[in-house]
Amino acid sequence: MPLTNESTHNILSEKMDRIDNPIYIKFAAIDIGSNAIRLLFYNIYEDGNGQDVFKKVALTRVPIRLGEDVFVNGSISKEKEDKLLKAMLAFRNLIEIHDVKGYRACATSAMREADNANEIIKKIKMQTGIDVLIIDGNTEADLIFSNHIAENMSHARAYLYIDVGGGSTEISLFFNGKKRSSDSFNIGTVRMLHDKVTDEDWQQLKQQCQMLRELYPNIMAIGSGGNIIKLQKLTGVAEGSSFSRSQLKDVYQKLKASSLSTRIWKYNLNPDRADVIVPAAEIYLQICKYADIKSIIVPQVGLSDGIIHKLYEDFRKESTIK
Repeated sequence: MPLTNESTHNILSEKMDRIDNPIYIKFAAIDIGSNAIRLLFYNIYEDGNGQDVFKKVALTRVPIRLGEDVFVNGSISKEKEDKLLKAMLAFRNLIEIHDVKGYRACATSAMREADNANEIIKKIKMQTGIDVLIIDGNTEADLIFSNHIAENMSHARAYLYIDVGGGSTEISLFFNGKKRSSDSFNIGTVRMLHDKVTDEDWQQLKQQCQMLRELYPNIMAIGSGGNIIKLQKLTGVAEGSSFSRSQLKDVYQKLKASSLSTRIWKYNLNPDRADVIVPAAEIYLQICKYADIKSIIVPQVGLSDGIIHKLYEDFRKESTIK
């Protein structure tokens, strides 16, 4: 029997036995992005000190690139629709095999703008039983915020969480452990590849970053997504350490000067990463310039991770109530 998002609400009524029989529970998140769609699994358990531990189990990524159709033609083509339906059916089967406690499927920029999005969502529901929720930019930023990255950062400085996707970029300002602002802009890697980012879009991003710079001096960036993770690796900086804007600029210039094939074999990039990584670097560099950011840290989490955290928070609340 197909799983649905409604099943999450039934599952959330179950209580966890945390003392006599410590166990882990598993959740899944589906992120239907403009460049790729992802299925992420997490095991969550309580350690000996009563702290919740989140451990990634598996990630499946399929580079369907819905944004190539939507940002150019306004709708998702039949070819990409068929691929999306097949991928979602495969995801449904994997979710059943993993026997998850709950899951959630969210769609972002490309599906927000596609003329035929509602029709495709109905087909996904009919063929797979999966309910897909199209979320706006602010909700996307809030889900990313659910990762609780700011809790591990110094309260003495401000952090700008930057998530660069295929169709949009979300920025959230943290200060003193709390989110102070959250904004979404129609600036993304796939849009840039197809020259679909306007001067007005860039101006809006610039104005917001400059305002944040005036309110919160000495901002540090927190980068999210596969592109910034790869960019950090190319700088040679160890995972978990910060790297400078100048180091990012050096990598960007080398990548931009290289052909697509060179990026693939010399820098060990997948073909669907080799083209978007350059505009991704451009977006990060522009934001850092606008907000006068000199260093970036990459915790290696994103929207999918945020969905998992939100599912677990809802689970805990319902378990406490019951």
